[in-house]
Amino acid sequence: MTASATVGLILFDLAKPACEYNRAMRGWSFPLGRFFGVEVRIHAFFLLLLAVAIGLGSLAGASTGRGLMLWLLLLFAVAVREVARSLAAAWFGLELGGILLLPTGGLSTYATREATERAAGPAIERRMAVVGPLANIGFGLLLAAIVLASTPGINLLQRPWIAPSHLLRAMVWLNLLLGVINLLPAFPLDGGRFFRRAPTTGAQEGKGERRPAAPGAEAATGLGAGLGAGLRWGRSAGLGQWIAIALIITGLLLNNMWLLIMGAFVLIAAHMESQNLLVRNDADSVLMRDVMLTQFSTLSASDTLEDALQRAVHSLQDVFPVVRGGNLVGAVSRQNIMEALATNGNSYVQGVMTRSFQTALPEDSLVNTLGRISGAQGAQLVPVMQGERIVGIVTPQNLSQSMGLLNQSRRIRRPEDS
Repeated sequence: MTASATVGLILFDLAKPACEYNRAMRGWSFPLGRFFGVEVRIHAFFLLLLAVAIGLGSLAGASTGRGLMLWLLLLFAVAVREVARSLAAAWFGLELGGILLLPTGGLSTYATREATERAAGPAIERRMAVVGPLANIGFGLLLAAIVLASTPGINLLQRPWIAPSHLLRAMVWLNLLLGVINLLPAFPLDGGRFFRRAPTTGAQEGKGERRPAAPGAEAATGLGAGLGAGLRWGRSAGLGQWIAIALIITGLLLNNMWLLIMGAFVLIAAHMESQNLLVRNDADSVLMRDVMLTQFSTLSASDTLEDALQRAVHSLQDVFPVVRGGNLVGAVSRQNIMEALATNGNSYVQGVMTRSFQTALPEDSLVNTLGRISGAQGAQLVPVMQGERIVGIVTPQNLSQSMGLLNQSRRIRRPEDS
């Protein structure tokens, strides 16, 4: 297999999950703009709800404007949740890259690999999972208190709770409903992400030490462990789909169109979660400095092929950067050196080296760099430059091993963040 083909296969493996993410999340969404450097997009399903809200308004004898206002109130409730989550992300030092607005809330992506890793840690993920529901419930209760204090004649418990005929009452219940639904232990809702990190007693087994428990603590710990294990089983068994079906049935029994719509979307989102379409793959945040070789050998353009072969024998490198006076001028592989010696005898490295190559910076994205060079002829080596100095190299041969070790190190570090 040629080096270009190897780079192409590596690029395909790395970029495929990212492409799925882009198709699922960006292909069905529309940009709303950038706010404080964060790209905000709205999902097409949200726009479909606009037609539903206007239709419900017409059936209830309300004007089109009231149906539009009802839709805007749902968008506002989602905005309340996402503003709170954005503030929490800033508090934890997480730099947001984008937010996708969905009828059940929003999905956030992060601007840097470090932020993505920290957000995936158990401690931060659990804290971020409760921010959105608490913000919606808290805002709904605050709004209800203001309404009852200022206009006591309004009955907030009168049904229908969410209807274009009474927008103030609908505003209160939309926030409460959005908060409560996100507390349900189903993916991709916040409750599912919170209970996924529920602690178990298994983490302490095998350490040769066990502390005595206070009265009642053993039962409580067992309950927490059982709940966490049950919810992890529920994810694999499709608990999200069952909760979505329960929401749909409840909406039908209560004649509540919004519960019906929320259940339908949770059902769709749970399916997308099970297909890993709602999760951005870590490969998209891998930088060149994460996988480059920093211990490497170079050859001089004036070296003879016999001298170069002797150095290659004592190195694990397959491809060598070629320099002249400290400047990078080409690259040559061990295979090219041996073929040139066998065909034409001893000569100089500059006569067989490849002069066409592309470089990268340490902070460049690995996926983007591979995509840029995948069509290049003889893409055997990518020198990583810091100014005029070579600080690392990436070859097809070392990339697969480096990615495997990087993923392993991330899995080891993540439990420490809890």
